[in-house]
Amino acid sequence: MSRIRDFAIAGRTIGAGAPPYVIAEMSANHNGEIERAFRLMEAAREAGADAVKLQTYTADTITIAHDGPGFRIEGGLWHGRTLHDLYQEAATPWEWHAELFEHGRKIGITVFSSPFDPTAIDLLEQLGAPAYKIASFEIIDLPLIARAAATGKPLIISTGMASLGEIGEAVAAARAAGARDIALLHCTSGYPTPPEESNLRTIPHLADAFDLAVGLSDHTMGTAVPVAAVALGAVIVEKHFTLKRADGGPDSAFSLEPDELASLVETCRTAWSALGAIDYGLTPSEAGNRQFRRSLYAVRPIPAGEPITHENVRSIRPGFGLPPKHLPDIIGRRAARDIAYGTPLAWELLAPRD
Repeated sequence: MSRIRDFAIAGRTIGAGAPPYVIAEMSANHNGEIERAFRLMEAAREAGADAVKLQTYTADTITIAHDGPGFRIEGGLWHGRTLHDLYQEAATPWEWHAELFEHGRKIGITVFSSPFDPTAIDLLEQLGAPAYKIASFEIIDLPLIARAAATGKPLIISTGMASLGEIGEAVAAARAAGARDIALLHCTSGYPTPPEESNLRTIPHLADAFDLAVGLSDHTMGTAVPVAAVALGAVIVEKHFTLKRADGGPDSAFSLEPDELASLVETCRTAWSALGAIDYGLTPSEAGNRQFRRSLYAVRPIPAGEPITHENVRSIRPGFGLPPKHLPDIIGRRAARDIAYGTPLAWELLAPRD
């Protein structure tokens, strides 16, 4: 029996006994337009996602305006940008948050966020955030984790780039601060992530190592990797999404469009339902086909007293005769009475051995 306890966000159970909890990560794909953010939320709801996740920071709470070593990105999707400029563009304005949470309540989708400093948690607490997500890059910020955990809300922690020891420190900090409902998201923080770098076998190992619910924060292209993660036990799937990749934006290149998000939801839930249980019995869909298994039949007329041979009895379909395993036992025995062509063999049709 699993030691991992289920928990809930806004009344939705998260755990092995429930369909995977799908989080649609809006991130910067609002492109600075609140109406676009509303449309993203509506698209996520229509696609069947359970929650929309925001990111709560300002350029000045996550970095500083500086162009010195380390502050300008070299290589990758955001090559040449300074951290401050990138986060200035990508941030979800704090003055939007109340409207976004209200819109979520209006259309019936859960909204929560990743806070990046204590003032973000203060804002989100005022808005009644039902959970918190710690981003991979913040997993080493143990005071931030402790502050989020102290709210008593469910806490989801992404593990990208973290060592097993660092994950352990984060979990310990959360537990020490009072968190009871913790989930870990296996994550590879590449944007985008090559599928072969996903290392999904880490998912069950994380669950065993910490006795916690584990999911996937995925940055690969497409939906195959999350579906595979669900098959390995992921109970949460987080994926960036956008209205249209062609619209651009800092995160659009590795985000799903609405029809792809709908496919993700459907295929992940199908994968979960296919897990089922350990069962060697007949299922309802196969019960009617049992009759088409092989069994022993008379393939020629066999007069009474004639011996059973490989020429007059064979293993064929359907399955109303003796099981084929008995063929060696009945070869050489004699027919107790006339056996017509096409008769299923039964023990009472056979005379005792001489």
